[in-house]
Amino acid sequence: MTASLLLAAAPQALPHTHSDGRLLLAVLLSIGVIVLLISKLKLHPFLALTLGSGLLAAVAGAPFDKLTASFATGFGATVTSVGLLIGLGAMLGKLLADSGGAAIIADTVLGRASRRTLPWAMALIAALLGLPLFFEVGVVLLIPIVLMVAKRGDIPVLRVGIPALAGLSVLHGLVPPHPGPLVAIDALKADLGTTLALGLLIAVPTLVIAGPLFARVAERWVGPLALPETTQEAAAERPERTPAFGAVLATILLPVVLMLGKALVDVVIDQPKDVTQRILDFVGSPLIALLAAVLLAMVTLGRAAGFDKGRISDTVARSLGPIAGIVFIVGAGGGFKQTLIDVGVGDAVSHWAGKLHLSALLLGWLIAVLIRLATGSATVATITAAGIVSPLAAGMSGTHAALLVLAVGAGSLFFSHVNDAGFWLVKEYFGMNVGQTIKSWSVMETVISVVAIALILPLSLVI
Repeated sequence: MTASLLLAAAPQALPHTHSDGRLLLAVLLSIGVIVLLISKLKLHPFLALTLGSGLLAAVAGAPFDKLTASFATGFGATVTSVGLLIGLGAMLGKLLADSGGAAIIADTVLGRASRRTLPWAMALIAALLGLPLFFEVGVVLLIPIVLMVAKRGDIPVLRVGIPALAGLSVLHGLVPPHPGPLVAIDALKADLGTTLALGLLIAVPTLVIAGPLFARVAERWVGPLALPETTQEAAAERPERTPAFGAVLATILLPVVLMLGKALVDVVIDQPKDVTQRILDFVGSPLIALLAAVLLAMVTLGRAAGFDKGRISDTVARSLGPIAGIVFIVGAGGGFKQTLIDVGVGDAVSHWAGKLHLSALLLGWLIAVLIRLATGSATVATITAAGIVSPLAAGMSGTHAALLVLAVGAGSLFFSHVNDAGFWLVKEYFGMNVGQTIKSWSVMETVISVVAIALILPLSLVI
């Protein structure tokens, strides 16, 4: 079925109330129920978002037979645009991990670092691996390296651990093709290449401050940590052959270069009929750029590691299972976002923001912060906040829409605590207690969020 037929067959938008009070009640009640279902009843976020969307539509006055119409439309549109990119990103990350490419990057960078520059080297490694890898996968790959470096270099584990975690977290929240930024880009109709370029621009100083610089502070706050016996030797098994460092780096950076090239040409040439621009618009589109990287990785990573065709195919297949839940959560978030729009919440938010004289960037950040604190999920915070502020992006320039994506992403990282799975992952890997984890990991996440928005707001005044 063609896209036009799909659009024609899509259900009509919900009739919505024009009462701001009723809309506010619907939003607060639905978000409250989602938070309760996720944090207290431990219901899967997909189900929580689905139920919350139905409640939102019902309280806002939608007819009973159309309670799920907007949700279904938003779910399908989001999975169509974002699901493919998440899948390709997972394939690239799995090939990088299984081929030993991640370890090659770590060994090469660490081999050229002195004891004094090790925290900066770990931040660089995490940033490189953070481009193609999901946060949880990056943690599992990097923590054994962090512990090994701390042991060999006889330096406090947090001095190298915080930069590594900061590198992964900054990329996860601010830089596509990670799920949160991708969903926000889709909801706010921002350009991916522009968002990627601005995201990297914001990410570098944010990583410097929240990584190597904050690590010194966290080290003093937490005190000395004993290396956990259970994770000291948890390094992943490597294949007998490994790809070359240059090949690994080129493979990781290929989609970044293609997407940035497209964004640059769109600004410099800006002639849609120009052959060069048309070619770069095609190869620099997110789907083609990531697909090219995956196909290249099969050769530069898979074949270089000695994998036969069967093992490469098996590696790609095994990458898709773990992301099924992510795709469903992202899709449900898209459904919730569409329901918010169709019942008129977006227009009401625009009206309220005008009365309060709040900038769209600050409003997006604040909403994401509140949902992050309540649910513990950066992805849910990004999806919900982007849906609420999406009407504010309608009249924005391309660069300001991209900055709104980054503001929402920055808010979604604020103060990870006990309702966030990442909090417990970090706590257990580093062998810390809850208080130590809050003083290090939770504060680091807050530093990332605050520094990022502090950079985004003044940047919006000059571009």
